[in-house]
Amino acid sequence: GLGLPINCKEALRFGHTESGIQRIYNPGNQKTLEVYCDQTTDSGGWLVFQRRTDGSENFYLTWIEYQEMFGNLSNEFWLGNENLHNLTRSGNYELRIELEDCANVTKFAKYRSFSIGSAQENYSLKVSGYSGNAGDSLSQHNGRPFSTKDVDNDSFPTGNCGILFRGAWWYHSCYDSNLNGKYLKCQTTSNRAASWKKFHNDKYSLKFIEMKFR
Repeated sequence: GLGLPINCKEALRFGHTESGIQRIYNPGNQKTLEVYCDQTTDSGGWLVFQRRTDGSENFYLTWIEYQEMFGNLSNEFWLGNENLHNLTRSGNYELRIELEDCANVTKFAKYRSFSIGSAQENYSLKVSGYSGNAGDSLSQHNGRPFSTKDVDNDSFPTGNCGILFRGAWWYHSCYDSNLNGKYLKCQTTSNRAASWKKFHNDKYSLKFIEMKFR
């Protein structure tokens, strides 16, 4: 693997103790990849795959766009469903989600087990074992395939959740969380908001969101 770490946890063991952009070798597809490592939160070793901070990046994108990385690793981005699948396909990973509201209250949700299925499985979410203080607004999405505005894999009978709620997610009919929804910083009138139902509600657009695994 060119002497590169295979994830952020290994990068931490290699002595990369500062958070930031890190080149890794991904054995899942034998490619090198730049990722953002959070090496300080909860003992570090977290590979960040989604972040929302300011609304600078458009997250209302297509299936093909979500397959690959978009955005800026040091600000708002999505790491890409292909990367997520290849990075989580072997081994056991935990998931951590950071949320902050407009009163600067921070909460987190942590899951003991996390992985993303293959393209053939429509990048389905496998998640279990909640802990934290944000409330569990993700376990309801366990087993669900990913959906976007142009690929409807949700279980909502009369429409596409991605279009209705301006996001891309592991929708059921439709959601308990919509973290790739619209960034409407603190607006509380739209259910298209990037929201986490158990922390405020589905109309509260969170100020800061970060999703990561290790």
